[in-house]
Amino acid sequence: MVKTVEESIEKAKVLIEALPYMQEFRHKTIVIKYGGHAMVDEHLKKQFALDVILLKQIGINPIIVHGGGPQINKLLDRLGIKPSYVQGMRVTDGETMDVVEMVLVGQVNKQIVGLINHCGGKAVGLSGRDGDLVCAKKMKISGKKGDDPMQDAPPELIDVGRVGQVTKVNIGVLESLSKNDFIPVIAPVGVGEDGQAFNINADLVAGAIAGALAAEKMILLTDVPGVKNKSGELITTLPKGELEGLIDDGTIAGGMIPKVRCCEEALRRGVAKTCIVDGRVEHSILLEMFTREGVGTEIY
Repeated sequence: MVKTVEESIEKAKVLIEALPYMQEFRHKTIVIKYGGHAMVDEHLKKQFALDVILLKQIGINPIIVHGGGPQINKLLDRLGIKPSYVQGMRVTDGETMDVVEMVLVGQVNKQIVGLINHCGGKAVGLSGRDGDLVCAKKMKISGKKGDDPMQDAPPELIDVGRVGQVTKVNIGVLESLSKNDFIPVIAPVGVGEDGQAFNINADLVAGAIAGALAAEKMILLTDVPGVKNKSGELITTLPKGELEGLIDDGTIAGGMIPKVRCCEEALRRGVAKTCIVDGRVEHSILLEMFTREGVGTEIY
């Protein structure tokens, strides 16, 4: 009995520690980019759904933007379509765009919505085409194609097909859903002026939506602990003014660069804080938001 009481007291202390953070974020909007291993592991998927439901229950407005690259590649492989990339962007012709939309909107989005609803939440699935939520234009990428022997040749525009960049976010539909206690779950497909669909990087969509809503926080769930220094130690807090220097000296490299760029842009658009968090850790969202130490890297 003594041990049970002591364990209960420890649980109560955890709740008390979380209280000021719950008060701080109450009635605030949190944008969560959901991707990586947390979208694949069945146990982590359920924990994510429960975490998001808890946020909503205590008065926080979570908005989810999800990825789905591995799922897209799986279907492309079944259809015999070989994916190709330029500077990390998926080259998206008309046929590939059909697959992207089919997987992101018709499969992944519905699975996430269904899981949240099954666990007791109220989620609604959207794509950027719904209500012209995410307006986009064709992304222009400049560079050299292949191994160019002419090192001094100027870069040229590379056509990556229907890859888009966000031009505008129409937040009315999101505000209506949040006010009516729904959790929006958004697939990163945008709409162009002519009504055609665009494939957009989910991190970029999350940043644009967070900025448009002046969100209190944007959280990127990844498969790494966060930003590390050259000794391999996690950097827990990082002012955005230091990002450029860390990129220049190679501390931030590879796939982490677009993530910190996304955070930088979200902060520029008015988001208060951004975080890069390891989605492989159970309840990483709650640990980041409601504990003193947090997890991952906070960029402010």
